[in-house]
Amino acid sequence: MLAEQKPEWLTVNPPKGRSYENLKELFGKLSLHTVCEEAHCPNVHECWGGGTATLMLMGEVCSRACRFCMVTPGKPQGVLDELEPENVSLALSQMGLSYVVLTSVDRDDLPDGGAAHFARTIRMVKERNPGMLIEVLIPDFQGDVCDLKRVVEAGPDVIAHNIETTLSLTPKVRDPRAHYWQSLSVLRNVKKLSRHVYTKSSIMVGLGESEEEVTQAMTHLRQADVDFLTVGQYLRPSARHLKVVEYVKPEQFRAYREIGEGLGFRYVASGPLVRSSYRAGEFYIRAAIRGDARQNQSYMAAETENAD
Repeated sequence: MLAEQKPEWLTVNPPKGRSYENLKELFGKLSLHTVCEEAHCPNVHECWGGGTATLMLMGEVCSRACRFCMVTPGKPQGVLDELEPENVSLALSQMGLSYVVLTSVDRDDLPDGGAAHFARTIRMVKERNPGMLIEVLIPDFQGDVCDLKRVVEAGPDVIAHNIETTLSLTPKVRDPRAHYWQSLSVLRNVKKLSRHVYTKSSIMVGLGESEEEVTQAMTHLRQADVDFLTVGQYLRPSARHLKVVEYVKPEQFRAYREIGEGLGFRYVASGPLVRSSYRAGEFYIRAAIRGDARQNQSYMAAETENAD
């Protein structure tokens, strides 16, 4: 039976506040897009009100048409804003953030899927904001390892790529060009290219999956050495998108978090309103990265002393 009426635990406040309005004005002036707006994220009031946002690179038209996503599908026809990396780095320098998420639409119309544009943006942001931690939520680049390598070598701190759903539901939920095993391969290859970068993925629930299937997906992610995981409720963006099969109860989200932690993820954010770019999770991830950096510095200092 299909779920229609949203339960009380999915109630959210409308966007408001000075920080929200300031960010909306800033992004508009620089012609920047945010996944917060394009995907109708329910947490936009929390994130923008707290002075953070997820910027979406390479336009607002996606070359794929996943059946859960609100971002406009279409044919970008190779159009790319060459000023975007500079504008993104400028916007972020005015926001005073210590952690930022950069994502993008899929751009299968570009020879490299937009990998060079991603890499250029990362480098410019780091150059202008040297203390900022950067998480990138990337497309699969059609599985091309050379394109993926460009992004990894640009030096982001966290590379995220979402499997979105379970193995059995992937053909129903995602665009035909988005394969379950290919997504896992992307995450695995990131670690092969660099052991120093953290990886992250996300699963939506409420599409008809079983707990066993979600556990299987989590297990596959851990086998790909993924560090961080988010699990959230699928919310139907419009009548043309997939219907919600179930509004998963908070206690089930707690169970998913416990399962994920038992499998060995460094951090699991699991809840009805959790999204892949989830601000509450950033605090832990930021602390984990900073902590590991201090541990690495202590280790290197000890090794130097032993060498002397």
